[in-house]
This record gives sequence, structure tokens and C-alpha cells, in this order.
Amino acid sequence: MPKTLYDKIWDEHVVHAFDDGTFMLYIDRHLVHEVTSPQAFEGIGLAKRKLHRPKSILATVDHNVPTLNRRQEINDLESKIQIETLDENCQKNALEYFDINDKRQGIVHIIGPEQGFTLPGITMVCGDSHTSTHGAFGSLAFGIGTSEIEQVFATQTLIMKKSKNMRIWVDGVLEHGVTSKDLILYIIARIGIAGGTGHVIEYAGPAIHNLTMEARMSICNMSIEAGARAGLIAPDKTTFDYLQGRPMAPSGKLWEQARNYWESLYSDEQCYFDEEIKLHSENIIPHVTWGTNPEMGGPISSRVPDPESILDQDGKPDYVKQASVVRALEYMGLRPGTPLEGIKIDQVFIGSCTNSRIEDLRAAASIIKGRKVAPSIKRAMVVPGSGLVKEAAEQEGLDQIFIESGFEWREPGCSMCLAMNADRLEPGEHCATTSNRNFEGRQGRGGRSHLMSPIMAAAAAIAGYIIDVRKVM
Repeated sequence: MPKTLYDKIWDEHVVHAFDDGTFMLYIDRHLVHEVTSPQAFEGIGLAKRKLHRPKSILATVDHNVPTLNRRQEINDLESKIQIETLDENCQKNALEYFDINDKRQGIVHIIGPEQGFTLPGITMVCGDSHTSTHGAFGSLAFGIGTSEIEQVFATQTLIMKKSKNMRIWVDGVLEHGVTSKDLILYIIARIGIAGGTGHVIEYAGPAIHNLTMEARMSICNMSIEAGARAGLIAPDKTTFDYLQGRPMAPSGKLWEQARNYWESLYSDEQCYFDEEIKLHSENIIPHVTWGTNPEMGGPISSRVPDPESILDQDGKPDYVKQASVVRALEYMGLRPGTPLEGIKIDQVFIGSCTNSRIEDLRAAASIIKGRKVAPSIKRAMVVPGSGLVKEAAEQEGLDQIFIESGFEWREPGCSMCLAMNADRLEPGEHCATTSNRNFEGRQGRGGRSHLMSPIMAAAAAIAGYIIDVRKVM
């Protein structure tokens, strides 16, 4: 019977099927950070149990770490306690751990692929919703809660229901100035933040096949913003070339054996998808959000919608969505009909698990080079995704390009993406951000976030307002 990629990975990991329709699923690998793990470690200790498979765990600090003055005392007491607690738990359990002073430290979803810890065909979990990032390698990866973290610690399994299959097929090749971030923002604007609910989304087609690994990660990263349980892209030569030689990837004969298996990880012809969507890449131009969830966005050439124009499938007023848009516009300080191009920006943030890899920094630097941040911009910052990304960027001189233009060059971490450290917006400030969420207060209480690609954020920094990057390329 023909199977989807999701079916193949799922079937390989089912330990037991229960009568109520749930399954016990084996979990191969587990990423851990300082925010969602303390209670799970405590629970294991209180139950007097040991970690079932410590070698399956890779830990780092990322959410709370300061991106400036890292050698100084951490001022925020809660952040300090969480970081120190992870230090203690990792030492106690002899875990592989990249602490704040390790140059390999970084955002958990950056370091997994970077180290070759993320591999095709595996199941991977983390106490973070954007674990879907790792699906770019053909791994079934998803976020879990603290109680589930404890369950994986203790048993290396999870009890769960199987999701439905969805495939989004994208024809063609993305045009100049259009990135994978634009593609995923386009998809979310089209299907909505609940469009993938109950599904695992497989991305396929020529436009996906032609993407780099880093671009694929950006797409899978934001699958959760479409409501999906996970995102998947079938592994191919691009995947294998990226992984070969990584510190934690197989080598020698094990590499050959692994690759032979990985080459079987694709959706068979005539396999069944519960839902399929076909898109054409020539219809996609740079995208930006105007509202307070990732669905509330559109092409740079569009305008902020009039709430009264929003209708349901039957052409009648959709009062629920209309009310949501009214609230969003009030929060964002925008009027219906306002062109997206021209919205003034106060801060610029290039970073996050979506867009802080070396490829993202190179792209942004190519726009910034030889130019200056607009005087009206209060702060523009670049936060590399890991110490190794930072090191590579500095070796290429990207840091100097950013610094000379007026950007701040920071240490790695989640930073302003979720404002759990000192990097945050002030009330009422508009931010051109490469992160993944634009919820109310996400980047600081009262802050107004506009999601976009690294090159769009770089262009906004130069102009002082949202602008079509193709005009400055």
C-alpha cells in the first residue's frame, strides 16, 4: 500500500496501538532548553526515576540568555534561576549541554541541525512549539508540554493520536527578491492560522525542491503558525550534503547505511493525502504582516483591509473575523486602506529560530552593505542563531557590514523574538522583525510586530519604513 512520508516515519516508531485510537510512539531524540525543562527534571527526581536514554538529549540555553554583556551577572532573577537550574540538571544527569560560555550555544532549533543531531526519519521533540523546524530534514518533529517532557525523560515514548496528511505543492521557482519566508507567510495568509489543524503538512514540488536547507527550515519552522502539528520535506541530495561531516551525524559505514535508508523517505506515488493544495510560485511576491497573528498579512503591494469587507464562504459578513481585525487594527494603530508599503518602523530585529542562520545574515548584509540605517530607526539589531553562526559571520566580515551601517551586533539567543530577556519593544513601537509570531505583546508589552524576511527587514532599516526590497536590490 502506498504511504506518505509521514505514514512511513510514524509506522516505524509505533510501539503499541491502543483500543481508543491512540498510539505509543517511540521518540528518538530530545532537545532541551531552560524554560520548559525545570519542572520535568524535578518530576523525575521526585519519582526517583532516572532518564531513560540520556544520550538522546541535547541541551542548551537560549530563551533567557542576554545578548549583550554576557560576562556580567544576569539581572533578571527568574532568567538567572532558569539558566542555573539547567546547568545543574545537565551536570547531574551527564547530558550533552552547550552552556552560555560554549561557542556552540545557540537557539535550540539552530544547533540541532548545525550539529547533525537532527536527522531524516527520526522522531524529535522539544518543549517549544517551533520544533517543527526540524521537519525540513524529513524528521517527524513537534513541540511538547512540560508533562510530556517528563514522560519522554522517563520512558522515551509519548501517547498520542495520529494526525491527518496534508500536502502543499508549490510549482516553479521563487522569483528574485522572494524568499522562503515570503512563501510561508503567503501560505498562512491563504489557509489561515487554523488551516493545518489536525494535520502534518508535507511541502513538495519544484519550488520546494530548489530551496536550500536553511530556506526549508524557515518554512517548516512556521508550520505551527498554520495550526499544523508538524511540517515535513522529503530528504534529498541537498539534505545529505548539508548533514555529511556534521559532528553528531553518522560517518563511515554508518553514513552509507543511514543514507540508504534516508533515500526511501518520500511519499509514494498514488499515496493518499487528506487534503492537497497546489500553489504557483509566480503568484508570490514579498509578504509582510499588518495584524496580530501570522494570518493577518499580505503582499507588500496590498493595503490594510477594511474589516467590513471580510466575508465568509457564503459571501456573508464574517462577524467573528471582522471583530478580530478591528481589534488587531486598534492594537497596531493602523487604519483600513493604509498601504503596507510606507508603514513607519521604530525598531528592526533580524534573528529568531526562523531567520538567524548564516544564509539569512548573508542575505540581509547584501542589502545593508554600503548603506546606513535610517536616522528615524531607534534601534536595529542582528542576533545570530548560534555561536558558530556568529563566528562564521565574523570570519566573512558580515558583522562589520552591520556595525558600520548602524546595526547592533549581538550574542546568540532567542532575544526579541519573544522578549524574555532585555531585548524588547516599548509600547506603541513598530518593529520589522524576522521572527515567527506577531501576537499582542510578543516582542514587548504594547509592541507592534510586522513579520517579514531578512532582506525585507534590512530594506526597512535603510528606508525607515516598510518597503518592497526589490526596489533597493
